[in-house]
Amino acid sequence: MAFQVSALPTSMKVAKEGTNRRSANYHPSIWGDRFLSYASNSVESDDWEKQQKLKHEIKKMLLAEVNKPAQKLELIDAIQRLGVSYHFETEIDQLLDQIYQLHQHINFRDDNDDLYFISLEFRLLRQQGYRISCDVFNKFKDNNGNFGASLEEDIRGMLSLYEATHLRVHGETILDEALLFSTTHLESMAAKLSTPLAAQVKHALNRPLRRGLPRPEARHYMTIYQEEPSHNEVLLTFAKLDFNSLQKQYQKELSGIYQWWKDLGLASKLPYVRDRVVELYFWIVGVYFEPEYELARRLLTKVIATTSVIDDTYDVYGTVDELELFTSAVERWNTSAMEQLPNYMQVIYATLLGVYHEMETEMASKGKLYRVHYAKEAMKTLVRNYFIEAKWYNENYVPTMDEYMAVALITNGYLMLGINSFVGMGDVATKEAFEWSASNPKLLMASSAICRLMDDIVSHKFEQKRGHVASGIECFWKQYDATEEEACKELRKQITDAWKDINEELLRPTAFPMPLLVRILNFARAMDVIYKDDDGYVHAHIYLKDYIASLFIDPVPI
Repeated sequence: MAFQVSALPTSMKVAKEGTNRRSANYHPSIWGDRFLSYASNSVESDDWEKQQKLKHEIKKMLLAEVNKPAQKLELIDAIQRLGVSYHFETEIDQLLDQIYQLHQHINFRDDNDDLYFISLEFRLLRQQGYRISCDVFNKFKDNNGNFGASLEEDIRGMLSLYEATHLRVHGETILDEALLFSTTHLESMAAKLSTPLAAQVKHALNRPLRRGLPRPEARHYMTIYQEEPSHNEVLLTFAKLDFNSLQKQYQKELSGIYQWWKDLGLASKLPYVRDRVVELYFWIVGVYFEPEYELARRLLTKVIATTSVIDDTYDVYGTVDELELFTSAVERWNTSAMEQLPNYMQVIYATLLGVYHEMETEMASKGKLYRVHYAKEAMKTLVRNYFIEAKWYNENYVPTMDEYMAVALITNGYLMLGINSFVGMGDVATKEAFEWSASNPKLLMASSAICRLMDDIVSHKFEQKRGHVASGIECFWKQYDATEEEACKELRKQITDAWKDINEELLRPTAFPMPLLVRILNFARAMDVIYKDDDGYVHAHIYLKDYIASLFIDPVPI
């Protein structure tokens, strides 16, 4: 569904003083100027030297001869879960390729009936994009086609199976059954387990590995891993040093971004907007945490922060006439278009142009200016569809689900952010990758669907109470004469299907290299972290405070 903005005369009437405007009464930022104090942190040279020594030792472990693949799988799993696999990508790629080849040609396992190792191997190979068959789990079924009762006491194996099922794609019925089976028994056993297994099971049931963000998961797993008697002290120490080293880098980056936000003064000039730049930086660290993506994080945080302001303006403050003017100005993308806008919108428009001017400056110096064209066009499409929703609200129109999703898959912002996320990346983000992302590919659409539907489920009551365009819940129950419970159930089913789409699209051969595509996966993961139980962005003081403290404030004790 498209909407064309016609040319508007600068004399068009805008809202008069005293116009009745909605307000969402968003709580203010809880951080004050805390992050301005992180100006020039750097890693102590002694820590850096120690990290290099430990890194060398871990490489030796990975490169040692593969006599027992099961031990290598456990080492790779620990490295990945502790958040340091980005240091050893080449070695892990080679190892998993060897293990996949062994799996294809010979029967190599130490214990061919071990549920833990078979599930671990399946998950690690699927995560790496290998099309390993789910038939490996048939051996655990009894003559009646059910998973054997003997598995119920194998909690470690059950947990491994549970994690493996979250890599399933469409049509893998055995993994759907395995998820129900493992979830049921883990829930019944959780209260009877001792630490650290009890904590691991509880955490996994709330958030499986596939849906967790790398940094928060690494921080959490350190507390689990160090309680395991068989943990590798070299690996654990390296992971802690690496976490703290990255934390210092994040602190410095966040200090610069927060200064930019403070200098803009949008929180005071536009009191109706969500003052959440710290939380948005957390969101973007979720998309790419690796140290080499500093530029990408800086640019995308500024894009998402500006988008949040625009979103709040369309959602709760602007009149239809004002929003039509703003939509037209974004289409023109020129400073001269600012003259037609009311004063408060001029502030927003100037911020938008400023962010993309910074993007242009950075890309011009790298000979990649073409990237900004795709980024701008995605933003224009987003704003165009924001205006469609504003008109729907103004006209009290409740669209059909098809009408709604055609617009809402754009207005959640993930299609725009997906394209913009490639701008600050390296050479892996080719022009072909931008063409692909601009064509609304299945991977990006699935991530966008997860974003939209999770948001609708947790926030529709709050939004409808203060006045908002109909969400997917309202559209579904009106179209199908359904209850709220039935609508939520259907939307959750669509979320499950979208995760299967993502898993399928990340199996080889992939459209583009995994370092690019994993950003889209991480966008979906961010939704599970921020929106699973409530609107964690609106209510950030409740749901994101601890995450932010653990990633950006409190170092890991060593």
